[in-house]
Amino acid sequence: MKILGKAGLRVFLLAWALIVIYPLVWMVISSFKTTNEIFLSTWSLPEALRFDNYALAWNDYEIGRSFFNTLLVTVLATVFNLLLAVPSAYAIERVQFRGSQVLLNTYLAAMMIPACMGWIPLFFLLNHTGLTNSLVILALIYAVGKLPFSIFILGSFMSSVPRDLEEAAAIDGMSQYGILFKIVTPLIRSGIITVCVMNVITFWSEYFMALLFVPDKAKTTLGVIMRQLSKNAQYQNQWGALFAGLVISTIPVIVIYAVLNKHVVKGMVEGALKG
Repeated sequence: MKILGKAGLRVFLLAWALIVIYPLVWMVISSFKTTNEIFLSTWSLPEALRFDNYALAWNDYEIGRSFFNTLLVTVLATVFNLLLAVPSAYAIERVQFRGSQVLLNTYLAAMMIPACMGWIPLFFLLNHTGLTNSLVILALIYAVGKLPFSIFILGSFMSSVPRDLEEAAAIDGMSQYGILFKIVTPLIRSGIITVCVMNVITFWSEYFMALLFVPDKAKTTLGVIMRQLSKNAQYQNQWGALFAGLVISTIPVIVIYAVLNKHVVKGMVEGALKG
C-alpha cells in the first residue's frame, strides 16, 4: 500500500507539473508561428524557426525599451528596499527603544492594508510636486511599498543570530553599523536572497502603479507595454508578437528563480523554523 501511495503521489505531481509547464511550452512554440499557423495548427510545431515575431515585438512594439526601463526600476527598487529594510529590521529586532513594538506592529498592520488605497492620494502628491514620470521615483515607491514585508522576513532571520557574536564584536570596539553589516548581514544571507527574489518578481511584473505614476510612453515598463500589446493583438492579429513579448518578459524571472532556487527554498525553510 505504501508503494502504491508513493506511486500515486508521483503520478499526481508529474501530472500537475505538466499542467503548469505546458502553457509555457505552448507560448514559446507559438512565438515562432505566424498568425495563420496559430489559428490553423494550434497544437503543432511551427513550420520554420522564425524570429520575425521577436523582432516585431522588440522594435515596433517597443518591448526593447520597456525591457530596459523595467530592468532599471527593478534593480533600483531592490537596492532601495534592502538599504531601508536591513537597518530597520535590525533596529526593531535588536535596538531596544520606547515604541519599538508599536513600530513593528505598524509595519505588520501595513501589510494588511491594500496598496490601492494609497494610489490616488500619492498620485496627486507626486503630480503636485512634479515627481511623476520618473523611473527613480517609481522604484522608490516600489521599495517603500514592499518595506513591511522585507522587514518582517529579515527580522525573523535576525532574531536567530546569537547575541553573543554582537556583544563580542562590541567589546572589540566595533560600531553598531559595523556589527550590522559585518556580523549580522552575512549570517542572514539566505533571508536577503529570499526577500530580493520575491521582490524582484513583484517589481518586474507590476502594472497599475507604473501606468499611474509614469504616463510618459518613453518610460513605459513591461507590465504596461504588454497590456497594450495584448489589446493590439486582438485588433491587429499580431498574436505571434504577443507571444514573443510574453517570452521576453518571462525569461528573466524564470532565470533568476532557477539560479537562486536553492537559496530561496533554504531561506523559506530557515525563516519558517526561526520565525
